[in-house]
Amino acid sequence: MSMNSRQRVVAALNFQPVDRVPCDLAGMRSTGVSAFTYAALRQALGLEPRPTRVYDPRQMLALPHMDVLEALGCDVVVVEGDGLTNALEQPERWLPYDFNGRIPGAVVHDPAVYRVAPDGTIWMEDGASMPPEAQVFESEHAGQALILEGELPRPDLKQVRRDLERGQLTDGKIKALVETCRRVRAATDRAVFLWGPLCLGLCIHGHGGLAVFPVLCLEDPDFVHELHSLYLEYALKNARALVPEIKDCVDIVGIDADDWGNQQSLMASPATFRDLFLPYRRQHNAEIHRLAPGLKTFLHSCGALYDLLDLLVQTGTDVLNPVQWPAGGHTPEQWKAKVRGRMSLWGGGVNAQHTLPCGTLVEIRREVKKVVPILAADGGYVFANIHNLLAEVEPAKIIALYEAAETVA
Repeated sequence: MSMNSRQRVVAALNFQPVDRVPCDLAGMRSTGVSAFTYAALRQALGLEPRPTRVYDPRQMLALPHMDVLEALGCDVVVVEGDGLTNALEQPERWLPYDFNGRIPGAVVHDPAVYRVAPDGTIWMEDGASMPPEAQVFESEHAGQALILEGELPRPDLKQVRRDLERGQLTDGKIKALVETCRRVRAATDRAVFLWGPLCLGLCIHGHGGLAVFPVLCLEDPDFVHELHSLYLEYALKNARALVPEIKDCVDIVGIDADDWGNQQSLMASPATFRDLFLPYRRQHNAEIHRLAPGLKTFLHSCGALYDLLDLLVQTGTDVLNPVQWPAGGHTPEQWKAKVRGRMSLWGGGVNAQHTLPCGTLVEIRREVKKVVPILAADGGYVFANIHNLLAEVEPAKIIALYEAAETVA
């Protein structure tokens, strides 16, 4: 049985047999690779030098070229909501910028947003900074205020509605995005992953952050219902406008990045998810599936999610990422048993906090060959690291990771 990349991914997500486990690198911004290791990765793969395209400066992620995907056996390309994609060259989108001499690269935004201080620290306009020894941009408390006393701040619902109105997809944006998706479909046989315009916008660490919003969910659930109803209203409008137009040229759509887990447990209780998040996620998934039954919906949620898996299945979500099985004291076997045949898993191919950065090449290959067959059993699996490949992960380990995955039937 021989498959092309799209056939392989689609079959896996439909729990059907595949010729090998499908693989992803940078299908979305949590399965990517650091811009600080990208040039060395190209060299290690025997590929000619090309500018490192930094498309996510906060995480300092490189948008991989197609020859890297080919060399690593990856089966997915990305299209973002503004039409940026790695399936097409799009030279007009990129402007040269070298991050104070640290990366021979290019960016998709005006380099004037950066200011280099005398000590070499690079500052963004919003106050985020990257010191010379850092490899991502940082902000205090990750940009979430640490509020320990006083009345909890809450979003102004009138302002939320205005913001959602401004974020609605216009006819012009839809036309341009559909044209890009169709060009991508014609240019590659890889699965097409659309990230951005169909996200619902619910987030346990939104609206003030983890020091605020989970508490607000407990103190004023009626307000949170009103807030989430607003988000659903506008997300459904976007879905009804866009999904019928892209359903024949896109395979997977991102529906949110909503990190419910930490290293040991959930950020909020399953009851909070069941009451304040599940109904809205279920309606959102159901509408996308009504409009395009073959389109797969993808939720990114980090951390120790094991106790939430049954509820996530009930939302109708097709794919869960990043499968952080080392968090919370559970195993790949337990994660797979919870969702087998009901929801696909995307990621989790190796322990990214221990084995990948600290292990040898032999240990990395051994763990991949142990974990991946477990997660891929009975279908419903796409291989990737647990979250992004960071700057300290040397190219030899990245190559070993994908070589090991490609040998798993």
